[in-house]
Amino acid sequence: MLANIPRLVTAYYAERPDPSIAEQRVAFGTSGHRGSAFNIAFNERHILAITQAICRYREQNQIDGPLFVGMDTHALSEPAFASALEVLAANGVETMIDRDRGYTPTPVVSHAILNYNRGRKSHLADGIVITPSHNPPEDGGFKYNPLHGGPADTRTTGWIEKEANRLLAGNFSEVKRVPFERAIKASTTHLHDYVDAYTKELAGVVDMAAIRGAKLKLGVDPLGGAGVHYWGAINDRYGIAAEVVNDAVDPTFRFMTVDWDGKIRMDCSSPYAMQRLISLRDRFDIAFANDTDHDRHGIVTRSTGLMNPNHYLAAVISYLFRERARWRGDAAVGKTVVSSAIIDRVTAKLGRRLIEVPVGFKWFVDGLLDGSVGFGGEESAGASFLRINGGVWTTDKDGIVLGLLAAEITARTGRDPGERYAEITREFGAPVYARIDVPATPEQKEILKGISPEKVDARTLGGEKIESMLSVAPGNNQPIGGLKMVAPSGWCAMRPSGTENVYKIYAESFRDENHLRQIQDDAQAIIAGAFARG
Repeated sequence: MLANIPRLVTAYYAERPDPSIAEQRVAFGTSGHRGSAFNIAFNERHILAITQAICRYREQNQIDGPLFVGMDTHALSEPAFASALEVLAANGVETMIDRDRGYTPTPVVSHAILNYNRGRKSHLADGIVITPSHNPPEDGGFKYNPLHGGPADTRTTGWIEKEANRLLAGNFSEVKRVPFERAIKASTTHLHDYVDAYTKELAGVVDMAAIRGAKLKLGVDPLGGAGVHYWGAINDRYGIAAEVVNDAVDPTFRFMTVDWDGKIRMDCSSPYAMQRLISLRDRFDIAFANDTDHDRHGIVTRSTGLMNPNHYLAAVISYLFRERARWRGDAAVGKTVVSSAIIDRVTAKLGRRLIEVPVGFKWFVDGLLDGSVGFGGEESAGASFLRINGGVWTTDKDGIVLGLLAAEITARTGRDPGERYAEITREFGAPVYARIDVPATPEQKEILKGISPEKVDARTLGGEKIESMLSVAPGNNQPIGGLKMVAPSGWCAMRPSGTENVYKIYAESFRDENHLRQIQDDAQAIIAGAFARG
């Protein structure tokens, strides 16, 4: 079941996409363009076209500062990096690559862009991150982070996607390119110490002194990802003793335990993929893992084992908004529409405003940038928060600081985040939450994406009267790409995946498992009716 890496890389260079086939075109989902070279969905011509489109986007928007480039450990990241650099050098783009040609986590690129742009009005920086996140080993990914350092908005990605597909359909005469050996030595290609620039500022966002003083036993599993060599620098700089339980980097990811569906997937929120670290829970005071580009977190505590991402978000919000005294008094809590309603209850108790947005971290960017959002998080274990002084840290998800924050909470309170969440449930109830992924055709996904309250005749959910149906998020009035229904004791949301041929049903009950299943059954019936009509 291991990916044949030589064959995968050969397919990257040998196969040519046909732009008339939808699955072989450039398509930016919530996190850039993703696909496998085996499916002719992520090949050299895709990357050349996307990179040239980004160069044109920069020209049109007068972006002439450096472009920070990072990549993760997926097999296709290295050839995609080479392809991108050939185009960037030919276009004269000042490009910042890792000093040692190493791997760079997504949050580190965001941090680098923000640090460079701080206080500047011109010659601003942007970035590219080459990663398919936690996807299987045969996948590749390519995303653009503009001047604000976070994920690009749909207008930006739409323009880049359209331009890349135009180039893909042509004869490539408009794509500027130089050989890699010239590109890597070009005067516009600069070596940057990403590791030092990021790690030296961690004490500004997490209380590293408290972690050091508590002498906690910390366990870290990078899951073979981009942050594997960051922990030595963090340990040396701050005098902590985080033990990396696995420092292997292998493009087949053969050391992983398989996920729920039998696939290799570096999902640090999955109890299937996290079996190794879960088995070591009693060895550490707190342990954590990250996905391949380190923008997601998985927290393993002695008290509860692997925490559900929603549970950890609730514990973090409860802690941060009490402890960060220098944050703005009106700093809000940001969550996605498919995150647990326990967050709503915790936020209300704190007296803070809740901003509920569609799926996608891009919706938190502006708030994190100006400090009006203190914390933004997604149910899929992605989050970031402000510096201790209330300034912006990253505008992309940062799994590294979310792991270190678990250590800070344990060090400063004497209770791990699992114990803290148990206290929350004693006050607000213990919800039962689940997500179901169901295979769907592209046509079915389009039907579900266009579903609206007017097209649904259901009046009850889980035996209770439906209080509201939402097709736009209450926090910013943007389409959620599906439908959310809320009842007094539970809710559900249904939406198509942006990257796979599945649809997702998110559901939560503040009663019990049986009530949750009833909500899920009602959601399935609504979807079946929509498909029948569609």
